[in-house]
Formats: sequence, structure tokens, C-alpha cells
Amino acid sequence: MKAGDRSVAGKEHLPQGGYQEIIHDLRVHQTELAQQNVQLREMQRELEESREQYADLYENAPVGYFSLDGKGHILAVNLTGSGQLGLEKKDLLQKPLTSFMSQEDSDLFYLHLKKVFATKSKQTCSVTLIQEDGKPFYAQLDSIPSAAAPDKNSHCLTTVTDIEERRKLEQEVKALKDRLVVENVFFRQEINRKHHSFHIIGQSDGLKYILYRAEQVAPNDTTVLVLGETGTGKELIAAVIHNLSPRKKRPLITVNCAALPGNLLESELFGREKGAFTGAESRQIGRFEVADGSTLCLDEIGELPLEMQAKLLRVIQHGEFERLGSSKTIKVDVRIVATTNRDLEEEVAAGKFRKDLYYRLNVFPITVPPLRQRKEDIPLMVEAFVERYARKLGKRITSIPKETMQALQDYAWPGNVRELESIVERAVILCPGPGFQLADNLRPSSPPALIAVGTVKEMERKLIIKALSDKEWRIEGKHGAATILGLHPSTLRARMHKLGIRRPTVSNSR
Repeated sequence: MKAGDRSVAGKEHLPQGGYQEIIHDLRVHQTELAQQNVQLREMQRELEESREQYADLYENAPVGYFSLDGKGHILAVNLTGSGQLGLEKKDLLQKPLTSFMSQEDSDLFYLHLKKVFATKSKQTCSVTLIQEDGKPFYAQLDSIPSAAAPDKNSHCLTTVTDIEERRKLEQEVKALKDRLVVENVFFRQEINRKHHSFHIIGQSDGLKYILYRAEQVAPNDTTVLVLGETGTGKELIAAVIHNLSPRKKRPLITVNCAALPGNLLESELFGREKGAFTGAESRQIGRFEVADGSTLCLDEIGELPLEMQAKLLRVIQHGEFERLGSSKTIKVDVRIVATTNRDLEEEVAAGKFRKDLYYRLNVFPITVPPLRQRKEDIPLMVEAFVERYARKLGKRITSIPKETMQALQDYAWPGNVRELESIVERAVILCPGPGFQLADNLRPSSPPALIAVGTVKEMERKLIIKALSDKEWRIEGKHGAATILGLHPSTLRARMHKLGIRRPTVSNSR
């Protein structure tokens, strides 16, 4: 058969319509390929968008991402991380992360890296990072070995989270907890003081006038200086002022300026930071900080060292101070009530007390009279003390002989109420029966003529006469004596009438 014949014969072997099917299949296959190409291009576009999206998320994540070598050198960093340190990304490459830390934190970070590679697990530490411009921020570092690195002991991935605000909040919470702990101590002390001590006892004019003065000044934030001999109950007057004031819901904070040496008094008043001095192993909240929004009683302020007086003056003037060992200024709202048994004017003249501080404290002075000047209160106080200690000791004392009470009234009481309470307590302990007997031989006081200090009435009379004289006997108005004395004009007139104060007549000379 010839070649042409074979060709014809071959065609005879194709099925009918075979060419059309092959062409159809080719066209279908081409369509499928085109669709696949479209899908591939769509997938490629989505992949590019996803890559851009994840790159954007990576670069602008809320934390800094760092790739570090085994020595802590920066191999890669996102935009957030470069912003945290204050440098461009290119300027951070190959730079050790420890160059943004103190030596102490660098040692901590190297120990952190060692644990990461030793445990092959996530490790966390907290350090202070110092930005290029010198501004510090507290950061949490979380590190894991890099899975992509050929040697997992040579590379790690570290996230840097700025926790400065969180730390500040934690510090505020801790300070609040510390303050509440200290306040609870003062609340318990105040409850114990109210439980174990009597309220102010007496009906004498001198005591009534002191309580009247306390009631006058209590509603204001005026600084009060309570003067009086040792044992007269100056701290009780401070408590009265506080309990009648709008600050009464907070505890009265008291510090005895005579009980602590100067080096401890500063940290007691203003607080201290950990490590402020040798032995300062923890932070301490000072009394001024605890008394924020309340009243601070500076008991026996005349004992305050001169160097402390300047710091106290600043707090009174500006309401701010720094803890010992800190440069951070703390603002407070504290009402000051100071007490002293010293003559501060004499202390100022002798150079032992600052004149400017004295004037700041002496805004509203209240002088508590000694017990010898209010002897009419002694019977009431003796009865109250006897009842208290008899009940405490389980004794029954039903009578106090007249001669015993007279002996108590005739005594000078150099230790004032405190001495009276001690003598009564001792007598109750030793008392054999229901009749109260003294255990001490009390010497009568000196005649009144030998007592240099005048009565409270005389002191009040002199004070009113001086104010009237200074104001040319004008009572009312802005420049009247009533304003200077802090009294209502009608009250001043009533006191003048009671004390027999009259304006002197001016004689006409020829």
C-alpha cells in the first residue's frame, strides 16, 4: 500500500466527530487554566495585601519587637521598638540593648538571656530603659529562643512592653494601701485614747472660755497654736478642734516632736524612700502624707530642731514636700494644730525658734490654763478618776472625805491634770476600804499672791482691752476690735460687760 493510501486508511480509524471533541477538550482545558490563573493572581494579590497588613501590624504593634543575638545585640526591630528607644531603626542595628540600661539592669538582662537559652523557654524580666534623650521608662521584657535561627542558643526574639503607667498605678495603689494601714493604726490609737481617757472635765469659766475659742476656730482651716504647761491637756484641745471641724471623718494624726531625734523626725514627718539612709530597708509614708485631708497635731513643737523648722515652714506655706531620698514633690492638704509648753517668743529671741515659723503658727493662739487656776474643776475630775480606776481594779469606793478633797484643791499641781490622774490612780490601788484615801503627802500650794501667772479672766481682760485700745475702742466694722479678736460684735460686748470693761473717759484739760 502506498503512503497516501495509509494516510487515508489512518483517517478511517478516527471516530466520527473526534476532532471536534479534542478541540472542545482543549478549549475547556484552556478555560480552566485561565480561571486558575485568575485565582492565582487573586491569591497573589491577597497574599501581598496580607503581607502588607501583617507587616503594618508588626511595625506598629503596641509592643516593641526585637531580634537579638546571644550577646543582646539588636539584629532587627520594628517601628514601635525604635520609637521606644528614640532612634531610627537603621541606627539601632548591631547596637547592644544594654546600652539603654543602667549597669544594675544590664546585669539583670544578661541573666535573663542566660535563662532563655538554658531553659529554651519564655522568660520575663523588668528593667528601666533609658531613651536616647535621657528619658527613662519602666519596661517588661519577654524573650523566647528564635525558632528560625540555625542555632537556638544564639538568637532570641524579645518583646518590650512599656509598663511605666502600670507601675505608677501599682505604686499609687501600694501607697494607698500603706496609707490605709497607717490610718488604721491612728484610728485604733484614737479609739484607745477615747476609751481610756476622759473627755475634758470641768465647769470653770477658764475651761469654758478655752472650749469656746476652740469651737470658734474649728470650722476653718486656720493654723492653731495651743499653749500651756505640761500635763494641762493641750492634745485634748487639739482633738476637740479636729472633731468639731469638717475633717473629723478622717483620723487626727499626731506626732510628738520631743520623742524622736532629729534624724528620725524628718522621715517620720515627711517619709522616706527605700535606701534613703543606712537602715532604711523599706519605704515609709510620712505623717504629712497620711494626714492629707485631715488634721496634723504637732505636739511639743518647741522641741523641733532648727533645720526641721525650715522644712516645716515650706509645707505650711506651700503645702508640698519631698520624701527623704526622693526629688518628687508631694502636694498635701493638711490643717496644722501645734502645741507647746515653751514660750516661743522667748525661744525666737534666743535664736532657738524661727521667727517666720512662729508667725505662721501663731495665727490663732489658745492658752490652756494650769490646774491651779481652775481649782473648782478638781472635785469633778477626782470623782471621775476615782470611778474609772475603781471600776478597772474591781474596787468599790463610795466616798471621798472633805479634808481629802480640800488637800487636793490646796495642792499646786506642777504636773497639772496628768499628775492628778497619777496620784488618784495610785491612791485607788492602795485604798483599803470604801473611803478614798491619799497615798501621797501633798504640800499646800504657795499663796495666790506668789503665783506670777494671772488668771484666765485677767488674761482675757487684758487681751480685749489691748485690742480695743489699738482700734481706738471701735468694736464693729472691718477695722474693729471684734474682727481682730475673731468675735461677733455682740459677743464682744457681752464679754466686756461680764469682765467690767468700759471705755475710759477723756478729761477736758483747760
